[in-house]
Amino acid sequence: MRRVRRRDAGSERRGKESLPSSHERALMSVTSELSQELAPRGSTAPSELLREQGAVLRLPEGTVLDRADWSVESAEDETMIINMGPQHPSTHGVLRLMLELDGETVLRTKPVVGYLHTGMEKTGEELTYVQGATNVTRMDYLSPLHNELVFSMATEKLLGIEAPERAVWIRMLMCELNRLSSHCMWMATNGMDLGSTSMMIYGFREREMILAFFEKVTGLRMNHNYIRPGGVAADLPDGWEDDVSVIVDTLPGRFHEYDELLTGQPIFRERVEGVGVISAEQALALSATGPILRGSGVDWDLRRSMPYLAYDQVDFDVAVGSYGDAFDRYAVRVLEMHESVRIVGQILEKMPAGDYRSIDKKVTPPPRSRIDESMEALIHHFKIFTEGFRVPEGEVYVAAESPRGEIGCYMVSDGSNKPYRLHIRGPSFVNLQSLPAMLRGALIADAVAVTSSIDPVMGEVDR
Repeated sequence: MRRVRRRDAGSERRGKESLPSSHERALMSVTSELSQELAPRGSTAPSELLREQGAVLRLPEGTVLDRADWSVESAEDETMIINMGPQHPSTHGVLRLMLELDGETVLRTKPVVGYLHTGMEKTGEELTYVQGATNVTRMDYLSPLHNELVFSMATEKLLGIEAPERAVWIRMLMCELNRLSSHCMWMATNGMDLGSTSMMIYGFREREMILAFFEKVTGLRMNHNYIRPGGVAADLPDGWEDDVSVIVDTLPGRFHEYDELLTGQPIFRERVEGVGVISAEQALALSATGPILRGSGVDWDLRRSMPYLAYDQVDFDVAVGSYGDAFDRYAVRVLEMHESVRIVGQILEKMPAGDYRSIDKKVTPPPRSRIDESMEALIHHFKIFTEGFRVPEGEVYVAAESPRGEIGCYMVSDGSNKPYRLHIRGPSFVNLQSLPAMLRGALIADAVAVTSSIDPVMGEVDR
C-alpha cells in the first residue's frame, strides 16, 4: 500500500528559527543522553545514517564512507528531531524514541533505553540457585513463567538432572497458558493504541480467566516463582482439569470475536497494512525472533525447530506471515493463540501421573509433613533454603520460545551455590533494534502502530 507523504507548514520555517538561549542550552546539557542522543544530520556519520537500512551489517571491514556516497532525503534545515516518550502511553513502558522528521515522515529513529534499569543479572549473581527464580521472574512481567523456565533448565543442565515427566508437562501447560495471557494483553494494548477501546476491555477479560487459574496454582497472579530447578513448586490443585477445560472451551469463541472486531475493520487495516515492513533478510540480520521473524516469512519457532520440554509430543502449527508488516505480526499472534489453545487441550489429555519435582535430595527440600516428624528433615529444609545447593563448574546456554521470541539464559558456575555469571538473552531488547528499519519512511502516526507490533516489555529490556 502506498502511503501519502505529508509535510506541515512549519517545516519550511524551522531553519530560520532563532538559536536556543544560554538557559536552554544549559537545560539541554543536563538532560542529554550523551552517546545515546540522536545527533543532527550534519554531525552524524554516514554509517549511522545507513544503519536503519541494514547497510552497516553488510559493509566489509575497513570500508570508509564519503558523505558524497550517501543520499539525503531532505535538507537538514527542513528536518526536526523530537522525543516520543519515555512517558508516552503508547511506548509500552519507559521506552524513549528519538525521531528525525521531515514534516510527518520519519527519516531516522533511535530507541533510547535504560530508564527502568534494575540490574537483575548482577543481582542474580548474588542470589543462590534456589533464590534465582524469584529474581528472573520479574524481568518480562507479562510472561514470568518463561523467565523461570530458562533459568531452571540452565541450572538443571549444569546439575546433570532432569525434571520428572509430570513436572515437564506441568511446565508446558503453564507456559502455554502464559503465552495466551501475554498475547491477550498485547491484543488489549494494541487495540487501545489503534483506537479500539473495546479490544482493551475484551483482552483484559480473557486474561483474567488465565490469571485466576495461575493464582489457584501458584498463589500469585504474576511473578510466581513456580517453575524451579528440579521441577515445580507444587502439584496442580484438585479440579485443575475443570478449570483448564473452561479456558479451552471459552477462548476460541472469544478469538473469533477479536477477528470480527479488528481483522476486517477498515480503519484497523488502514493503520497496519503495509506499515512497519521488515523483510526476512533484515529480520535475520537484526537477530529478530518471535512474531517479528515469523511475520516476515521465516518459519522458525524453537518449540518445533529445537524442541524442549515435551513439545515434540504435541501437534501444533507455526504461524508464518508473508509481507512482514504490522498486520502480519498481528495475524501471527492471533493464530498463535489458537495453536496454544490446541496445545493446552492435548496437555489436558496427556498429563502423566507421578512426582512434580525431582526426588534428588541435593536440590529438593523434604515434604512439609516430614519436617514435623524428623530433625534431619528440618535441618535439610533449613540448609536448602538458607545455603542452597552447590552446582558443578561449567557453562551453559538454554533457550525457549517466549511470547516475544527467543529468551535465553547463559549461566556460568564456579562450583559454588551462586551463579558466577548470569546473562539473559531478552527477546524484547534484541527486537527493539528492528524499530529503526521498520519506521524509516513511515509517518509519525505509524510510530505508535509499529512500536506496538513489536510488543516490547521494558522490564526485560532494562533488566
